[in-house]
Amino acid sequence: MLPTVARVLDLDVMRRGLPEVVAGAAQLERPVRWVHVSELPDVAGMLQGGELVLTTGIALPEDRDGLARYVRELDEVGVAGLVIEFGRRYFDTLPRALVHAAEQRGLPLVALRRELRFVAVTEAVHALVVNAQLEQLRTSEAVHQVFNELAVEGAEPAEVVRQVARMAGRPVVLENLAHQVLTHDPAGRSESELLEGWEHRSRGVGPQGRTGYDPRSGWLVTAVGARGQDWGRLVLVEEPVPLPVGTPHPHAMLLERGAATLALNRLVVRDRESLERQTHRTLLSGILTHSLTVSEVALRAQALGVPLESRRLVGVVLRRRSGPIPAALEAQARLRDFTELAAGAIRTCRLTALVGALDDEGVGVLIALGSQQDEHTALDSFATALRRLVAESSRDASAPAPEPVIAVGSSVGSVRDARRTLLEATQVADAALHDGSRTSSYYRLPDVRLRGLLHLLRDDARLQTYVERELGPLLAYDAEHGGQLVRMLRIYLDQGRNKSAAADAAHLSRPSFYDRLHKVERILGVDLDQVESCLSLHVALLALDAVRR
Repeated sequence: MLPTVARVLDLDVMRRGLPEVVAGAAQLERPVRWVHVSELPDVAGMLQGGELVLTTGIALPEDRDGLARYVRELDEVGVAGLVIEFGRRYFDTLPRALVHAAEQRGLPLVALRRELRFVAVTEAVHALVVNAQLEQLRTSEAVHQVFNELAVEGAEPAEVVRQVARMAGRPVVLENLAHQVLTHDPAGRSESELLEGWEHRSRGVGPQGRTGYDPRSGWLVTAVGARGQDWGRLVLVEEPVPLPVGTPHPHAMLLERGAATLALNRLVVRDRESLERQTHRTLLSGILTHSLTVSEVALRAQALGVPLESRRLVGVVLRRRSGPIPAALEAQARLRDFTELAAGAIRTCRLTALVGALDDEGVGVLIALGSQQDEHTALDSFATALRRLVAESSRDASAPAPEPVIAVGSSVGSVRDARRTLLEATQVADAALHDGSRTSSYYRLPDVRLRGLLHLLRDDARLQTYVERELGPLLAYDAEHGGQLVRMLRIYLDQGRNKSAAADAAHLSRPSFYDRLHKVERILGVDLDQVESCLSLHVALLALDAVRR
């Protein structure tokens, strides 16, 4: 930063003149951009602002109004301060009118009681100014290099915010237009102090312009967006510091460069999930993996506009039934769209929830219900809204979207138990994928019955051994001959062992279907007319589905 008036007065070359501040002592932190030596009473017209004016006062006006006008013109042009040397015009004191005018204007006025070589002062101060400017250039170059690399690499918003906070040494918050925290970096400070009551505090800070400093709060704020469409604000949080009018904030360039990188990356990766969904996904992942503490989850969710404390929490997992396997990019787009549909259904029902992708196939929802909200009514409304949105989104598609599986966990009363309801919903969803016997608008644990039990046991080596013992030879035969005997067996059992109905479901003639069933019997060494054999094989098929998930 540029040297201040106080810093200049502390230089050895200035201290030799025995400087005394006689007015404007509260403004000694004004930055000094240059030193200008002049005896002209109308010197203000030659200045640009930020100069420290040195004079002996020999040509200053004698009348009160003339001195007041001299000070006013210097202040209006934005000089950093006025230094008058005794010995030519003034000897012991400065005119009261001059001191009074400077005090009223807040213009630092300094008297030098001993003569100095002004050229020595200008050399010393200009050396500080040039060094400061060089340091600013180095800092600017470093900032541009860092953020150019982040832009090229397509860095996540959290990484951009982290770099801004690291380089500024201050907490930084990225919020949306609703003043909800999307991501933040406390820069070693207390996260709870930073985020507590964020929305209320942020709404009270609205500096002018795209980038502005709020002296009351000490916050430096810049808009984030591109092409005339702002979507958030980047906020640097610090304690209020005196900043002279017209003086740029030392971190303004850094904050603006960070905001530009965020805006650019959003344009480049517009096909990715929204930043809000990323933030929701991070919180859901933090709950499931224990990577965030209970207090961190509650605090961040509150700052995001999703209060979880003192609410009944219900975990919901959404999956789509199997269909043609899409390409990787198409699958990401489908998952992103599915997540946005789920978020849209939450908004339609006016519910409060975290909504984000859990993995490559599923969407997680953590609904926070108030004391007056009925759980079943809320869930039924959400399921209906989601299915309607899915149907509407697939009208223009080449093929209708499969109906989503909506699985719900047991409600819990605290954030600490949120993981349990989400895990239960995940288990129900996995078990319900192959089940078509839904009787309500969503699945719960009692609805998946045997499939649910087998899903819970899917990692047990004994269940895997059972599957291999019952179906291993048939699976091996299909793998070697490219057959579909496992599928024929599944159709037969799904049709309640009705061979005629199974043949129709398999789109085969009855003799052809019967021939395949006889082949299944020979390979497995079983009699498909025996109820117990069919029951054992049916359980093995259900267990195979669970193991493959």
